[in-house]
Amino acid sequence: MKKIGLFCGGYSSEFEISIKSANTILEHFPENYQGIKIIVKEGPWEAIHSDFNGIFDRNTGAIITQDQRIPLDGAIVYIHGDPGENGKIQAVLDLLHIPYVNSKVLPSALSFDKWYCNQFLNQFGIPVAKSLRLLPGDQVEYAEIAQQIGFPMFVKPTGSGSSYGISKVKRLEDLDKAIVEAFKEGGMVIIESFLPGTEVTCGVYRTKNGLVALPLTEIVSENEFFDYEAKYMGKSQEITPARISASSTELIQQKAQEIYSLLNLKSVARIDFMLVDETPYVIEVNTTPGFSTESIVPKMLQEAQLPITLFWHQILSTEL
Repeated sequence: MKKIGLFCGGYSSEFEISIKSANTILEHFPENYQGIKIIVKEGPWEAIHSDFNGIFDRNTGAIITQDQRIPLDGAIVYIHGDPGENGKIQAVLDLLHIPYVNSKVLPSALSFDKWYCNQFLNQFGIPVAKSLRLLPGDQVEYAEIAQQIGFPMFVKPTGSGSSYGISKVKRLEDLDKAIVEAFKEGGMVIIESFLPGTEVTCGVYRTKNGLVALPLTEIVSENEFFDYEAKYMGKSQEITPARISASSTELIQQKAQEIYSLLNLKSVARIDFMLVDETPYVIEVNTTPGFSTESIVPKMLQEAQLPITLFWHQILSTEL
């Protein structure tokens, strides 16, 4: 039985969400694999299993308990945000020669940075919102930003998930506060134009027989946008399948698979779009999408009548 380390937690605001995702995955872990939760945090990384507890040794890649040393046969990185979704844990695993199901370091880092990722995809003809980026210390002319982007606009940290640090700005006088809040979550901020349309998201994963695009989910937020409260506190409708035409559904699924391939992704990814007058604009690419009971991908799997256990068996057997 292969021993698989499930890395979760992390150093970002999404620590608890990552733990919830890991718990859901472990509850549906394929029987022919042994899943071991490894909590990434400041200090020693705890390794937790029903039969033992220990510490993940970052020098050797083994789990050390009181009476044994347990090497890993593979890994799933399910950290939302730093240091998993951005590829840092994958780099550690590469150095330790531990195979993992996730996207490699470069695709993870690129897709994690919302601005660079969208600029990359736009070079291949994928429509994206008009945007600009800010770095700490940049001289910011708010009136110039307003003229270039227009209101309303979104202000986002480039390296954060679960909508932490994101603001929808409708007035010039609110822009400074939004930028300050975004910088609290990351070292670079993206300012994007508002796209009026229907927000939909598509899950994609790889099997031995090729890519699979899951049913689309339509997101209707009770708030100004799909923020943390909407995602995790019931302030949104997540409608699966999305209430859009069959032709738009097929187009978005094709675009999602194209983006997955362009970025050379692995395992499961969720790609968010805004459908504007039948044109899908990519919003962002999530290489570690939420997998808690409240999350979207499990609902997509339910609509596809694909058991979660079989889903992870397909990923593990394909990537390891």
